[in-house]
Amino acid sequence: MEKLFIVIPVYNEEANIKSVIEEWYPVIEKHNGNGESRLVLIDDGSKDNTYSIIQECAKKYPLIKAITKQNEGHGATILHGYNDAIENGADYIFQTDSDGQTLPSEFEQFWNCKEQHEMVIGHRSKREDGFSRYFVTKVLKVTLKLCFGVTVIDANTPFRLMKADVLKENLKLVPEKFNLSNVIISVIYAKKKYNVKYIPITFRQRQGGVNSINLKKICKIGRQAVKDFKEINKTLKEMK
Repeated sequence: MEKLFIVIPVYNEEANIKSVIEEWYPVIEKHNGNGESRLVLIDDGSKDNTYSIIQECAKKYPLIKAITKQNEGHGATILHGYNDAIENGADYIFQTDSDGQTLPSEFEQFWNCKEQHEMVIGHRSKREDGFSRYFVTKVLKVTLKLCFGVTVIDANTPFRLMKADVLKENLKLVPEKFNLSNVIISVIYAKKKYNVKYIPITFRQRQGGVNSINLKKICKIGRQAVKDFKEINKTLKEMK
C-alpha cells in the first residue's frame, strides 16, 4: 500500500487545531499505508497552547507525528514537513493548513487521479476568506506570469497532493527556508511542464483564531518575493 504523509504547518492555532486533527485523521486512517502513513503536524514555535494540544491528540491517534521547532514562517515549515516526509519514505505528500479552511471530504477526488499527475492541486474558485486574499491571489498570478512566463491558476493553494519522488528532485531548486515555498514549487512544475491537474475546491473562512498574516505583512513578503523570483528564474533558465 502507498504511504501517504499529510503535512500541516501550525502556528498559534489553539482555537482550531483539535478540530482540524479530528477532521483530517480519518483520511490518514483510510490511507494508512499498512500503518506507515502519517498526519504530520509541525508546530512553528507557537506562543500559545497549540503544541500541547497536538501532543494530547497524538496519545489518542497513533498515526499522528508531532514536531515542534523554532519559528521560521509558513514556507520554511512546509519545507521542513516535505523533507521529513521524503526522509521517511513517503510515496505521496499532501499539504493543507491548520485554520480549517479546507474540507477533508474533498481529498478523495485528488487521491483517485494521483497516478496520472505529478501534482494535483486545488483551485479556490469560490472563496469565503475575503476580497483582500482574493486580490492577492490575482496579483500573484500576474507577477508569476511576468517573472517566469508561466500561467499558474492558483499557485499558493494549501490543498495539494504530490508524488514524493518528483517533489524530492525539485526541492533542490527551492531556496532553504523560502517563505513562498508552495508558490515556487507550482512555478517549477509549470516551467518543467509536469502533468499538473487543478480541481476546484471549497475554501471557507478561517474557522477560529486570528490570522497571523495581515495585508502589511503580505506586501512586505511580496516585495521580497519579486527579488527572490528573479534569482530563481535565472537558475531555472540555466537548467535548459
